[in-house]
Amino acid sequence: MLIGLGVTGGIGAYKAVEVARGLQKRGHEVAAIMTRSARKFVGEVTFEAITRRPVITDQFARGVNAGVEHIALATDIGLLLIAPATANVIGKLANGIADDFLTSLYLATRAPVLLAPAMNTNMLEHPAVQRNLQTLAARGVQVVDPGEGFLACGWIGKGRLAEPEAIVQAAERLLARAQPGGALLGRRILVSAGPTYEDLDPVRYLGNRSSGRMGYAIAAEASRRGAHVVLVSGPTKLEAPAGVQIERVRSAHEMARAMTAHQPGMDAIVMAAAVADYTPEDGAAAKKIGKTDAPLTMTFVRTPDILASLGRARGDAATPILVGFAAETGDPRERARRKLASKQVDLIVANDVSREDAGFDTETNAAVLVSADEEVELPLQPKTQMAAAILDRVEQLLARIPAAR
Repeated sequence: MLIGLGVTGGIGAYKAVEVARGLQKRGHEVAAIMTRSARKFVGEVTFEAITRRPVITDQFARGVNAGVEHIALATDIGLLLIAPATANVIGKLANGIADDFLTSLYLATRAPVLLAPAMNTNMLEHPAVQRNLQTLAARGVQVVDPGEGFLACGWIGKGRLAEPEAIVQAAERLLARAQPGGALLGRRILVSAGPTYEDLDPVRYLGNRSSGRMGYAIAAEASRRGAHVVLVSGPTKLEAPAGVQIERVRSAHEMARAMTAHQPGMDAIVMAAAVADYTPEDGAAAKKIGKTDAPLTMTFVRTPDILASLGRARGDAATPILVGFAAETGDPRERARRKLASKQVDLIVANDVSREDAGFDTETNAAVLVSADEEVELPLQPKTQMAAAILDRVEQLLARIPAAR
């Protein structure tokens, strides 16, 4: 597979040499495209020696057909990878500016695109940069999250280029799922994961033992299969899966707002989060609740039923396919069947969370997939494997439904 490797002007450009080498070790050819600023950090002869191909540096190089070389390369490559991707080039891509070979190539190619951003922490967090990244994510561009640590500017924080091996692995995953035949290729999948925390005061909260592993595994697997994935995550210690757009929330109300906002245009929604059922009636106390010898009485009210709301909003439409979870103590089948009907969903993943080897905060899970026409037992297995089984069923449900646009 021929991969276009765009190198832009940042100190992380030296790592792009190792990225090129890593891609070659996996059997790929690499065509390096360097911006003018990139050549101030790394010499083009370095990439020519590694790739054994001329480095492309000039959109208007002289020679026969040189003026349309970006069109030829756009057709030939199976992936456009930009590492490092500076704030400048991210802004150009998001806004359709094509003032050099690399940005023209981006507009001309229909190959998958993978960005590995690298910049100062404040630049990365700036609303303009975040908006540009969101714009690109909405178009299906995948991103390798930058790492944290010492930056070239002397700061310590997030913004350094991801390690070359992580970038190469992300490229491999994207290439694998971009092959024809994947039922989720081009689909839009919304996943919720983790617990929600309902604050009682500035110190305490009402929560549960959900680790978020199941939802994160589903998001990662859906992304691997070619879907554009949005993950709405409650508080967890897990790293965001590569190539997944993530939105972090804390409370049930915040999760409800996020899921409702992302619902339009989705092909499937998997509600794997363990959402708190109750929250303090008057909200969190402004100050820490003091300890006394008297009993403490608090009044709680129901939180939004997110899955039921998604079902009502879908109505009689074919999409999105709706998948819910029923976490019970004991046999969950009866509860799952009731939930399937009352919430107007297509599939319930029912599991017994009282088991020590399954359910919350474990690496493994066992469940029953309950739909209107069948029940399928999923024996104890890693959550990554269960994620694949769940998405196999989602693929079956989506097979005869055109992708949402």
